[in-house]
Formats: sequence, structure tokens, C-alpha cells
Amino acid sequence: MPGHLLVINAEGPETRVALIEKGLLSELYIERRRERGIVGNIYKGRVKRVLPGMQAAFVDLGVEKSAFLYVGDIRGAPEDFRALFSDSHDDEPRKKKGGPGKADAEKKRGARIEDLVKEGQDVLVQVAKGPIGTKGARVTSYVSLPGRNLVFMPTVDHVGISRRISSEAERRRLRGIVDSMRPDGAGFIVRTVADGVAEKELRADMEFLIKLWNSILKKKESSRAPALLYNDLDILLRTVRDLFTPEVEKLILDSKSEYERLQKFVGAFMPDFAGKIELYNGREPIFDGYGIETEIDRALERKVLLKSGGSLIIDQGEALTAIDVNTGKFVGKKSMSLEETITKTNLEACKEVADQLRLRNIGGMIIVDFIDMDKDSNREKVMRAFEESLKADKAKANVTKISELGLVEMTRKRTRESLGRMLTEPCPYCEGKGYVKSKTTVCAEILRRLRRDGGTFRSDGVVVTCNPEIADLLVTVEQAYLEDLEKRIQKRIIVAAKKRFHVEKFEITERRGDDVRQHKPEVMPQAAIDDWKVAPKVVTALDVERPTGFVTGEMPALVPTEADELDAESEAEAAATLGPAADEET
Repeated sequence: MPGHLLVINAEGPETRVALIEKGLLSELYIERRRERGIVGNIYKGRVKRVLPGMQAAFVDLGVEKSAFLYVGDIRGAPEDFRALFSDSHDDEPRKKKGGPGKADAEKKRGARIEDLVKEGQDVLVQVAKGPIGTKGARVTSYVSLPGRNLVFMPTVDHVGISRRISSEAERRRLRGIVDSMRPDGAGFIVRTVADGVAEKELRADMEFLIKLWNSILKKKESSRAPALLYNDLDILLRTVRDLFTPEVEKLILDSKSEYERLQKFVGAFMPDFAGKIELYNGREPIFDGYGIETEIDRALERKVLLKSGGSLIIDQGEALTAIDVNTGKFVGKKSMSLEETITKTNLEACKEVADQLRLRNIGGMIIVDFIDMDKDSNREKVMRAFEESLKADKAKANVTKISELGLVEMTRKRTRESLGRMLTEPCPYCEGKGYVKSKTTVCAEILRRLRRDGGTFRSDGVVVTCNPEIADLLVTVEQAYLEDLEKRIQKRIIVAAKKRFHVEKFEITERRGDDVRQHKPEVMPQAAIDDWKVAPKVVTALDVERPTGFVTGEMPALVPTEADELDAESEAEAAATLGPAADEET
């Protein structure tokens, strides 16, 4: 479909690639120079550990985390290798002489991970899925080398033609060219862009990929594991190789040096596309000029508005992503029934859900909660619309039928971090929970702690140190109960506020004297201590002397704690300000 546009922001510490379809941001790729991805790289790794119980092994690649190698990803594993092509839009494999036969496959049917690899063994693997969260990369021994028109698979005897090439005559022509040249035991996948490409260009592509594989094998022999044998193209050149199709009207980027590098690459491998590349010369940043920055910000929002007034609520968790469809402000037209209003909202949500999954690159298990519909015909209509909307997504998706409750369960292949995980990090204040205890709840905890432990201190006063908002609530709303507690525990209760206290953190300390029930507070980072020394103290108590024993409330570990005390200078200033009244109060 014409009208596609590739916009590349190559200035600064990261390169961002935006694919725009019909004027809307459809896909976004980001690669930071300091954190370049490893997907597609080929390594000579060393098996560190074999786990028979999981039928997997950990492989040392020489990177930060060991990679995960599943038994099904090892050459010669019992699984039928046709599963490897379940997401490549290809035909069934065709055998050549010399390739693995049915007898060999049956012979290896019972192979287990401990029979295929041993600890300390060197293995040739390719990264199929990058590190995600705390997990390391996933690797496979099924190596694939992508070119412009073909994908070379040196370890699998298979020929596949993209299903998007619909002409049978063209499919036969392409298959004949590939079959006439491919090595025994190896295979190729013919990509969609190869439709109509001349035989000479296809043969050149095949020769280049075969030579590349031979160079990798030579490097393997001379390298000591763990070692990087092949580094895949960076995001700029991968974009041209994989996304710069005839459907793209223009590729525009904002870096002159990268523009010149791109022209050389395209001139060598894709000369017909050289005229489609432009250098951006606008005054404002390129993503601002095309309205992409705004779309990225929206892609990080939890709520997505529909044109009709409905909305999607997207909650991405550790194990799965839940997407809830709501009618919102859409109440339908006067002539529409409730069922029609719901069905229309669901139909509109189908495309938006598919677009958001693609843009945000959400993978793994996904639950879509459509609004309940009474009629089976409407549920089927929504299901067909959803499946049709997912066809534009290159990532493989398995979708179950919609249930009577309107739920659709699906999985989407995940090879890299989602957009949200890449651009954001958990909130340090709430530790990523998305909530903190309410002020009323914290006040109640403090009062219960005072009731339980206040009477155990030896001194005649108790100091409650807490967040200023909590302190304000204690001395206003809860004043009457505090006064009652003072009579009950026969001690004066003093409330002190500290700005840097987390809203959930509090300390209950005795005013003076020794206490055998001392506890050591958490140590605050030195940078935070230095910052605290120059920050103004907000103390609402009349007592400024240092407490010795204390009882602490819990606080998220990522928030700096305060074990600091007023130094001698602060004490002198406070005493001068408060005068003898402070002594009289004590």
C-alpha cells in the first residue's frame, strides 16, 4: 500500500526509526549506542550448565548474562524442524538429496538435552531473542542469515516462499532459481521483496550469503569460546534491509554522516531505492516535525481513547498484559440498541488493540476483555475483525476464539523489550507498585505503634518523626486521640516532620536517655546524606535533642532513609530560637 514513510532520528545517543502508515505511527525501533542489541548475532559459546529437569542449557556468550538454549533449539533435537518456520509465512520444506531424511528424524525422536550437549562443550549459536528484564538472551543452533531478498539457513534443508507472493508462476520461478544453487543440506526462505526480482540479483544475494557463512565457519575454527563470530547490522542498515520495501514512498533522516553511509549501502545493494532517501533540513527536530514525539508519549499512557468516545485500558504485568475495552462516553445513537452500541465499540477496539500491540511491541500472553455481547453473530463479527486487524503485524500471533464473556486469549511473539519497558523504569517512590499507603492508613499505624510501644520507653517523652503530610494529619485530625494516648502511656508525644521521609516511613524514638531496645536504621547513600546536610530541616517539635532508642515504620528500599541527627550547630540555632521555653517544656 503506497503512502508509507520511514523517519529516522539518528542524532544524539540513540537511533530511532519510525514507520508511518496512512499518516499514523505503526512501528517504532530504538537502539542506543551504548546498549546495542545482540539479536541476530552469532557466537561461539560454551555450555556452562545443563538442566535435564528443564530440558535446557545455559550458554556463556561472553556477555553479561548467560543465554538460554532450549532442547528444541538444538540442531538434531527431537522436535520437527518445521516448527521453526511456523511464523515465516512459508511453504512446507522440500527435501534434497543428502538432506536429513525421515529415518534420521525418527532416530533422534527420543533425544534429550543431556544427550545433545555437555558442560564445557563449545556450540555455535545465534541469538533469537534478546535479554528481557532479568532474563538472559535465548539462543538457537538454527542459524539464519538474512539478506535483502533471501534468508539463508545453512543448518536446515528447506525452501520456503513467502505466502504474500500470490502468483503461482512467480513462486515456481523463484523456487527453481533457489533449488538450482543452494548447497546440499542447506535452505533458503524467499522474502516478499523478491517478487519480480531478476535471477541475476537473486543469485548475487545467494552467493553473498554463502560466502558470509563460510567466513563465519573459518572464524569459528580460529576463535576461542566465548567469542562473537558475526555481528548483525546496526538498526540503520537493518531498517533499510527489512523495512525499506516498494510500499515505502520515502525514507528521511536527520544525520548527514548517516545519510552518506546509507547512500553507499543502498547504492551497493538496492540501487533502485537510492532516489527515495532524503536528508532532513528542518529547523525543529525531525520527530517533532512529523508529530512522532507526541505519538510516543501517547504510547506510554495506560488509557487509549477511541474516536467514538470509548477507551482501552492497557495494563502490562510480569506474566501477561490485560486490555480492557470500555464504552466510555460513547452511548450510541438514538436508533441503536444496547447490543449495537456495544458491538460498534468492540469493532472499533479491534483495530486499535492490534495497532497498540504492534506499536508498543507487547508480547507474551495477552488477554483482551471486549464488552459482553449477547448474540453469537456479533461475537463472530468482532472475532473476524480482530483477526483481520492482526494481519498487518509481522509478529506471529496465536488467537483463541472469543468466549461468552467477551474474553480473547492470545500470544504474540516477543523478540525484544516492549516500548514501555525500554523507555520507562519502575517508580522509585512506590517501587513500581503504582500505589502507596494512604495518609490515613499510615497515621493509624503510627497510633497503633504508639499504643503498643510508647509505654516501654524509659524517658518521659516520645518523638514521632514522619513525613510532613503525615505530621500535619497527626496534629490536626488525630489530635484528640494523641492527647488521649499521652494520658494512657503517661508520656509526652512530640511530632517532628522531615521533608525527605517517604510517606510510609516513620520513626518512634524516646526523647532522651538509654534504651536497651535500640535498632539500627537503614544507611542512607552518601550522596543523599550530603544533600541532606545542606537542605533545610522542618521540625515541628519543641524538643531538638537527639533521641537514642526508636521504633521504625517500613519504607520501600529504593527511597533513601534518614538516620541523620541534628548536629551541634543546628542544636544551638534551635535553642537560640526557642529560648528557655524549650527547657521548660522538657
